[in-house]
Amino acid sequence: MLDQHSQSNKFWQQIKLGFLTFSLITILTPNSAFALFGMGEEESKEVSQKKEEIIKEVEAYSLLQSEKNTISVFQKNVKSVVNVSNIRIARSGWWFHAEEFEVPAGAGSGFVWDKEGHIVTNFHVIQGGDSFVVSFHQDKETYEAEVVGTYPQKDIAVLKLKKKPSKLYPVTPGKSKTLKVGQKAMAIGNPFGLDHTITSGIISATGRKIRGVGGVHINGMIQTDCSINPGNSGGPLYDSQGRVIGMNTMIYSASGSSAGVGFSVPIDTINSIVPQIIKHGKVKRPGLGITLLEERLKHYFGIEKGIVVKYVSPSSPAAESGLEGIQKDRRGRYILGDIILEIDGQEVNDYDEIFNVLDKYNVGDKVDVTYLRGDEKRTTKLKLMEL
Repeated sequence: MLDQHSQSNKFWQQIKLGFLTFSLITILTPNSAFALFGMGEEESKEVSQKKEEIIKEVEAYSLLQSEKNTISVFQKNVKSVVNVSNIRIARSGWWFHAEEFEVPAGAGSGFVWDKEGHIVTNFHVIQGGDSFVVSFHQDKETYEAEVVGTYPQKDIAVLKLKKKPSKLYPVTPGKSKTLKVGQKAMAIGNPFGLDHTITSGIISATGRKIRGVGGVHINGMIQTDCSINPGNSGGPLYDSQGRVIGMNTMIYSASGSSAGVGFSVPIDTINSIVPQIIKHGKVKRPGLGITLLEERLKHYFGIEKGIVVKYVSPSSPAAESGLEGIQKDRRGRYILGDIILEIDGQEVNDYDEIFNVLDKYNVGDKVDVTYLRGDEKRTTKLKLMEL
């Protein structure tokens, strides 16, 4: 019974749509009956108004609301998304007769950050490149760009155009901390070199911890089922309002192509890093002023918990607080340095963990460091320095 009712509704909707379309054709056709009669001004206005109403109603039947939203986000933001080409200088020949030529080393995506011409992309998109070329949607001209700074630990890089187009369209940043699992997401980028492609999906999860190209885990990563492929890296991830909520960075796939599991660096992380790179050319990171013993040597000595201080920089906060690195006794034997166990009560067992713990602080903040010296457990307070 329900199926018959549904089919009946669809039938009458098709009839109505057909009638509306016929009416529209009749009004718009120059040789229609309306054109055969002389119409006054009032009649002409009435016909125009009726025509607009019919057009709107036909459009309402032709597209779903979700489709309209996707189209709107694409049209409003496509000019903010760029293609980034990584070019390397290759040499052929011998010695003084060697010739240099440019070789494409890869391509990715990026997005316009501001009207000064700063472009945000992934570090791995520009890694190893000698020069970079940026292209825009429906713009036949290409634009050279230079590196302003990078932050490999979060897979973020900032370029600046040497010459700008007549008009730039910066993105509108959103907020990633308020994202809800299940909400709509859209990715715009250049997968496989197919420029300015949009794919849509949802936020599959938030707060993922994924190891990046910088060797440390990137916390708070956004997981999405938007189709992300090689070439999408560095492109923006949008919400339904057209705000950037992340930067598409990597996929989980056995084949190398999209498997519905993509990851994006959250916009809150990007917002905390990009302004620093633009202003200083780097990210001001807080640190203790120590060098850590390598993991393989740490395990060789049978140390399972904590991180071993290998070297303490002179005049650093660590030196001033009395922390000690590896030393030699009178016989030339090595004595292990202090073993840091916690920072402000948070356990640290490797470089990845101490990096992410300190990443929550600013230069100049004070922290409590708990460490072992021999069998004695100690605590000291020190002020974080700029690395």
